[in-house]
Amino acid sequence: MSSTQNYVLDTSVIIDCKASKMVETGEIPSGSKIIVPVAALDELQAQASKNREEGFIGLSELTKLRKLCEERKIEIEFLGRRPSIEDIRLARNGRIDAIIRDVAKESNGMLLTADYVQALVGTAQGISVLHLPSTAVKTTGLEFERFFDSSTMSIHLKEGTVPHSKKGKPGEFVYAPIGDKVLTREQLETMIKEITEAARISSEGSVEISRSGATVVQLGQYRIAITRPPFSDGLEITVVKPLVRLTLEDYQISEKLRERLRTQAEGILIAGPPGSGKSTLASSLADFYAKQGKVVKTFESPKDLQVSDEVSQYGPLEGDFEKTAEILLLVRPDYTIFDEVRKTKDFEVFSDMRLAGVGMVGVVHSSDPVNAVQRFMSRMELGMIPHVVDTVIFVKYGQIEQVLELDLVVKVPTGMTEPDLARPVVEVRDFETGKLEFEIYTFGEENVVIPIGKGRGGVAERAKESTPVEKLASERILQTIRKYDPSGQVRVVSQNRAEIIVDESVVPRLIGRGGSNIRELEDALAIKLDVRQRDAKGTEEGNEEEAASGLVRPKQGKELHFDYEEKGNSVILSFSPELAGLEVKIVSGNEEIARGRIGKGGKISFGKKTPEGKMLRKLHRSNARVRAFQSES
Repeated sequence: MSSTQNYVLDTSVIIDCKASKMVETGEIPSGSKIIVPVAALDELQAQASKNREEGFIGLSELTKLRKLCEERKIEIEFLGRRPSIEDIRLARNGRIDAIIRDVAKESNGMLLTADYVQALVGTAQGISVLHLPSTAVKTTGLEFERFFDSSTMSIHLKEGTVPHSKKGKPGEFVYAPIGDKVLTREQLETMIKEITEAARISSEGSVEISRSGATVVQLGQYRIAITRPPFSDGLEITVVKPLVRLTLEDYQISEKLRERLRTQAEGILIAGPPGSGKSTLASSLADFYAKQGKVVKTFESPKDLQVSDEVSQYGPLEGDFEKTAEILLLVRPDYTIFDEVRKTKDFEVFSDMRLAGVGMVGVVHSSDPVNAVQRFMSRMELGMIPHVVDTVIFVKYGQIEQVLELDLVVKVPTGMTEPDLARPVVEVRDFETGKLEFEIYTFGEENVVIPIGKGRGGVAERAKESTPVEKLASERILQTIRKYDPSGQVRVVSQNRAEIIVDESVVPRLIGRGGSNIRELEDALAIKLDVRQRDAKGTEEGNEEEAASGLVRPKQGKELHFDYEEKGNSVILSFSPELAGLEVKIVSGNEEIARGRIGKGGKISFGKKTPEGKMLRKLHRSNARVRAFQSES
C-alpha cells in the first residue's frame, strides 16, 4: 500500500474494529490519512443514544483509533456532509452507505468495508475498495463461558458485584455467588463487545431484540440479555443456557396420553410457572412430531428452543408474529410450536393459526392448569375456546403434573336443576381419570370458572354451605337491589329461586312497568325471583319465618317529618321547632342509621365525616327512603 494513501472507513469496518488493528500491524502505515465520513459518525452516535451496543463499540473504536494515529503519525479527519432527515429515513435502503461512498470517491481514497454489498457497489462505481470480511472474530470460548459448568442454568453479571449463577435442576435451583472478585464496567464492556461481534458473524448468532437500554442476543445455545442505564441501574449481562435436552420418552407419559398427542390433540397449551421446564417439553414435542413425519415449525423470540435440524425456527417478521403467520400458512406446517404466548396479539395469532387448521403447541406462564385457559377467556368467545385449546399440560419441577382436556357441551351446569337453565358449558376434565374438575360458563354477563371436584373450593366440598349459583346469585342480586333500597336483603330459597325483601316504597320501581325490571334481572341471572315487601312493622309481609330470621324491624314510635340539607361541614335534619327536646331515631329500611335530640330551632346536626353523616349523605345521593321516629326508649 502507498504511504500517501487515503483510507475511508465505513460504519461496518469501524464496528468490527478492523481499522485499529490495521494501524497496529502497520497495514496502514505512517504518513497515511484516515478519513471518517461524518455520516458514519452520526450513525454511530444515533445508535449509542438509543443504548444499542453497536454504537458504543463503534465510538470506542474511534477513540482508540485517534490515539493510535497520534502515536503512529497518521492523520485522521472527519469529512462529508451530515445526513438529512430524508437520508436517515432511507438509511435501511442504503442512503447512508451511498454518502460514505461519495466521500471515498471525492477524496480519491480506498474504501475499507466489512459489508459485502457495500464492497460490490463501490467496485461497480469505480471506487478503490478493500473488503475486510469478519473472519477473525472468536465465536467460541468467549469470556462469559468460563462461568458455566454442567449444572449451571444461568449466570448473572453486574458491574460492582461478584458474578452469580443459578445451578441445579427445575424446581431445585440454587442462586449463589461465583468467587469473590467484583466485576468492573470495563470487564463487562469487553464481554459485550465479544458477544456482539460473535453474534454478527456466527451462523448461530442473531440479535433478537435491540431497544433503548436493552439487547437480547441468541448465540448458539446461549440466550444473552444485556441491559444498560437508565433502563437498569447498572450495566448487566444475564446468560441462560438449557441444562438438558429431553425426548418425550424421558417424561414417562402414559400410552393413553401418547396416543392423544399423536392422533387427537391439536390445540395444546404447555403451562407452568417460570423455570418449570415448559420450553424443554415444547422442544421434546417438536422433535416428537418431526419423527412422526409431520412438518414442524416454531415461533420464537428469541429463538432458543433446542430442536432437531428438521424443525425450522421462525422469529417475528419485521417485529410482528402476525406477519410471520402469513408466511407460515403458505409453508403449510402440520404443527407449530409457539414459545411464550404472552401478549394479546400472541393469543390472537395462536387462535387464528389453530382455527386455520394448523396444530398448535403454545407455552404459557401459569400458576395452575385452569389459569392457562382463563388467559384465553378475556380474548375470545367462550364457545370458541375448546376449538382452539383441547389439551392443557401442566409442568412443574420439570415433570408433567397434570393433563386436562376441554370439551364443549350444552347442559344444565352442576348445582342447577331447572331444565330451562341449560346453556353451553366448557367441561374441563382430568385426562387420565376422566374426572370433571371445572365448568366454565356464562352467568349473567360474566364468564365464570366453577371448581367441581372434591378438592379445596370444589362444589362437593361446599355442598353443605352453598352452591355456586347461590353464592353468585346473592352477590349479583344484592348489587342491583341496593340501588333501590340500601337495606334490601336476599334469601336464596333453592338452587334456582330467590326472594328479595325490600321496603314497600321501592317495590314498584324495582319491579318496573309490567314487570320489565325484574324480568330483565331474572334473564341476566338465570334464576327466578320473588319480590316481597316489609310491612309497617318492619317484617316481610305475611311471612312469620322472616320475623324469626332477624329481619324484623324494632317497634317504632311516632313518625316525624323532616327536611334534609347540607351546610358547610354538616348534614342538617330540620324538624318542626315545636319538637325541640325530643329524642329521634333515623331509620332506613330496618336499620337504625343515627340517633339524636332535636335542638333549639328544630334541628339535628351531624358532621359530614362522622359515620352517621357519611351514611346519611350516601342514602340521600341514592334517593333511598330515610324516616325519623320519636324514640320510645
